[in-house]
Amino acid sequence: MKIHEVEQAVGITVKNIRFYEEQGLLSPRRSRNGYREYGEEEVETLRRIKLLRKIGLPIEEIRQMQSGTHTVADGMRRHLITLERERGSLEQSMALCRRLKDREERLEALDAGALLEEMERMEQTGTTFENRQRQDARPVRYAGAVVMAVLVSAMMAALIAVMIWGYSTAPEDAPPLPLMAVFVAIPGAVLLGVLLALLQRIREIQRGEEEDAKQY
Repeated sequence: MKIHEVEQAVGITVKNIRFYEEQGLLSPRRSRNGYREYGEEEVETLRRIKLLRKIGLPIEEIRQMQSGTHTVADGMRRHLITLERERGSLEQSMALCRRLKDREERLEALDAGALLEEMERMEQTGTTFENRQRQDARPVRYAGAVVMAVLVSAMMAALIAVMIWGYSTAPEDAPPLPLMAVFVAIPGAVLLGVLLALLQRIREIQRGEEEDAKQY
C-alpha cells in the first residue's frame, strides 16, 4: 500500500504518518526504487497508535509499550493519574468561570490583573488552564503561505508573458514552436504546482497542522 492509501484506510493524515515514522513508532519497508511500502502490519500499528493517541497517551508511553517495557495496563495506570489531574484542573477552571458568571460584571470593570495573579497561584499548585493564545497566530500562517504563492506565481506568469510576447513580436528570431511550447510549459507547471501546494497548505492549516500529532 502507498501512504495515501494508508491515510484513507486508517484515517490518519500523511503528515501524521510521517511524524510517527520520525518518532520511530512506524518502520515501513522500502521498495527497490526507494518508495515506502505499507502492509497490514503497518496499518494495524497505526490503528493502535491512533487509538492510544485519541485516549491521550503521550508518544513516549506508546514507544515503551511497543518495546515491551510497559504493558497496556501500565500505560493506563499512569494515564489515569494524568486524567485525574486534568479533571481537577478542569473543575477549578469551571469554578472560576462560575464565579465570574455570578459577578455579572461588564468587561471594562473586570480586574484582570488580580484574576491573572490568582490563576498563576493556582497554576503553581498544579492547575492547568486551557490557553488559546497559540491559536491566535494561525492567520499569520495563512498570510505567509499566500504571500509566497502569490510572489512565485507572479514571477512565473510574468516569465510566460514575456516569452509569449517575444515570440509574437519576432517569430523569425524565436526558437521553433515546439521548443517554445516546452519553454512556456516549464513555468506553467511550476505555477500549477505552487497553486496546488497552496491549497494543500491551507487544508493543513485548517486541520490544525501543528496539533495533528496531538490529536492522533
